Amino acid sequence: MNPLAQSLNETIEQGNPHVYSMLSKLGKEIYFPKVGILSQSAEAKSKAKKYNATIGTALENGKPMHLNVIQETLSAYKPVDLYPYAPPEGKPELRAAWREKMLQENPSMEGRAFSQPIVTNALTHGLSIVADLFAEKGDKVIIPDKNWENYELTFGIRREAEIVNYPLYNEAGTFNADGLRQAILDQKDAGKAIVVLNFPNNPTGYTPGASEGREIVAALKDGAEAGINLVVVTDDAYFGLFFENSLHESLFGQLIDLHPRLLPIKVDGATKEEYVWGFRVGFITYGGNGAGVLSALEQKTLGIIRATISSGPHPSQTFVLHALTSPDFHAQKEEKFAIMKGRANKVKDVLDSGKYDGAWEYYPFNSGYFMCLKLKTVHAEELRQHLLNEYGVGTIALGETDLRVAFSCIEENGIEELFDLIHRGVQDLQKRP
Repeated sequence: MNPLAQSLNETIEQGNPHVYSMLSKLGKEIYFPKVGILSQSAEAKSKAKKYNATIGTALENGKPMHLNVIQETLSAYKPVDLYPYAPPEGKPELRAAWREKMLQENPSMEGRAFSQPIVTNALTHGLSIVADLFAEKGDKVIIPDKNWENYELTFGIRREAEIVNYPLYNEAGTFNADGLRQAILDQKDAGKAIVVLNFPNNPTGYTPGASEGREIVAALKDGAEAGINLVVVTDDAYFGLFFENSLHESLFGQLIDLHPRLLPIKVDGATKEEYVWGFRVGFITYGGNGAGVLSALEQKTLGIIRATISSGPHPSQTFVLHALTSPDFHAQKEEKFAIMKGRANKVKDVLDSGKYDGAWEYYPFNSGYFMCLKLKTVHAEELRQHLLNEYGVGTIALGETDLRVAFSCIEENGIEELFDLIHRGVQDLQKRP
């Protein structure tokens, strides 16, 4: 094993042996090289005043070389903020701005220890880093039965972990904390589990309320107290899009230093929050466990980044930083939030009209981009295909009964027609012999 990796492992083990035991084989072996091209280039940047011939970029007249056909469309930005490689951990100014944003929007994080956010190539990349560092063949990854299918690819296919499901909703139509608790306690013999919490939930658009949040935290603590090492990931992809009286903070803050056997990791990003899907700017943040452990986990994260994408795209980081520091940022976000909330409210008004009651019921939703119908009389995939082929309407079929509808991409004045067409599709299928 490389001495740098060994040193990081010793730091983590001394700081919290439970966190050390959570690491996968890859997680234990990975490190960020201190001696190599990047470190020598960094040293040269500060000392090579005559000629700096260290890194694979091109300069012209003292500035990053570029094509005018590209720069003319980006003339508001300096070439130095676009063309050179961004640091593997991301632009420092962006990391600081995102940290400040997290504190403003999550008061429960105030005064608690957590790492500086590390820039990822959006949310999926952040989750894959978690999988690489902590998921081993046969490890259990606990997610609700209504989940984003990419978890299976990221943790299951890539890392050969086993997916464990529990029902998202209980009989009261609220979050099933008892189901989560039991799924965790079932891993007592293994002694380890990875728990992914995704609120607002994809595909249902559900976020728990404050009391449900406390129940979730209690379930996780019960698992840790039972001797199970828990890597708990808050997938906050749709953070901030809370339209009703639900939690308006990430559970990450409540999980920091909850128990020595619990490692909270926050994965979030500008993707949905700032409506910049194609920019691919996300963040990964580690909570609690002492400065030494946090620093070592950051170094291992940088090792994964260096070994996979080297560093994230510089221009999109610059664009997001510009937005976060603009005096117009909050007002413009509120404007878009109002539009999204209006669409969600319109969906509920239409669905609560009663005219579709024979065809479906809908799962509780209060946030995010999506909602799900539970079909009563037809198969979801058959309906999906029929809607697409006969009415030009696209939806997502999930299992036999569930149909996901993304109201995020439907103008408010088209929502009623959308559900009328879905209903018509159900009626068409019911008439078939």
